[in-house]
Amino acid sequence: MTTPHAVPPAAAGAADTSRRSPAPDRPADPTTGPSAGEVDRLRFGYGTNGFANHRLDDALTVLADLGYEGIALTLDHDHLDPYAPGLARRVDAVAHRLAALGLGVVVETGARFLLDPWRKHAPTLLHDDPAGRIDFLERAVRVGADLGAEAVSCWAGIRPGHVAPEVAWDRLVAGCATVVAAADRAGVRLGFEPEPGMLVEDIAGWRRLHRALGEPACLGITLDIGHCRCLESSSVPDCVHQVAEHLVNVQIDDMRRGVHEHLEFGTGEIDFPPVLRALADAGYRGLVAVELPRHSHAAPTVAARSLDFLRTAARHAGLDPGAPPTPVGADRTTGVD
Repeated sequence: MTTPHAVPPAAAGAADTSRRSPAPDRPADPTTGPSAGEVDRLRFGYGTNGFANHRLDDALTVLADLGYEGIALTLDHDHLDPYAPGLARRVDAVAHRLAALGLGVVVETGARFLLDPWRKHAPTLLHDDPAGRIDFLERAVRVGADLGAEAVSCWAGIRPGHVAPEVAWDRLVAGCATVVAAADRAGVRLGFEPEPGMLVEDIAGWRRLHRALGEPACLGITLDIGHCRCLESSSVPDCVHQVAEHLVNVQIDDMRRGVHEHLEFGTGEIDFPPVLRALADAGYRGLVAVELPRHSHAAPTVAARSLDFLRTAARHAGLDPGAPPTPVGADRTTGVD
C-alpha cells in the first residue's frame, strides 16, 4: 500500500469462530458524536504493520508502555494469521491481551503477500477470481467482531490492465455488497479506504461507491490523512469536515503533494494542529492510528517519536494531549537501523 509513486492530483471538486469467548466491551460508536467533555481529546493508535519484526504480543506491550491507546491490527502471516490453525483460541488471547492493556483496536486488511506469495495484494475484488479476497474480508469481519473492533478497514485494489474500467467497477460493487452483508450480520462497522492509484482513490470515489451500494449504515470511510495531502483538491482539514458524518477510522502520517509515500511526522508537508483540531471539531471518537509500514526496522523509536509529535501537535491545537508515557525497559530514544 505504500510503494512511493507519483500521483496526479485530483481535479477540483475460515476457522470456526462460534465457540470464542465474549469480546471485551465495544468502545463508543465514533460516528455518533462525543459525550460531554470528550470533544477536545483524540485517541492515538499505531499500526502493527509498522512492527513487522516484533511478535504481536511484544508490539502490543511496547505500544501500551509508550502511551498509545489502541492499535490498527493488520491481519498477516506474523500477526494473527486468519488462515493458521487455532484461530478462535488466538483471537481470544489477543482480545484479552488488548483488554488487559487498555488498547482499542481496528482491523486492517492490507497485508501484502498473505493471499498470494507472488503478487502483492492479489487477488483484489477487481481480479477475474476475487473469491480469495472476499473470503479474507469475511474472515476479517469475523475476527473484528470477536475482538470488539471499532472498524474493519478495506480498499478497492488496482485495476488489472486487462480488465475494463466498467467491469472492474461492477466487480468492486458486487464484492463490496457481499462483504457489507457479512459486516451487517456481524454488527461490524466497515471503513472503506480511498487509496492513491486504486480504483477508488479519493473521497469522490468513496461517495460514488457508497451510493452504488445503497448507502448502507455499516459502511463508513477510512481516511488516511497523508492521502488527503497527496491527491485531494481540498485542504486536509476540509477533507475531514467533508466526511465527518461517515468517518469510522483514521490513519495518520505525513506526505507530500503528488507522491504516495508514508513519511514520519515533520518530514512531509502537512500542518498537523489544524488537522487534529478538525477531527476533534468533527466529533470523531475513534482511533487516530499512525500508518508507517516501512519503519519496522526502528519501530519502538519511531513509535515514540510519533506519539511525542502528535501530543505536541494536539497541544498546539488546543486539545488535551493525554498523559505522558512512562519509559519502560531500554532507553526508547535510541535505535539501530
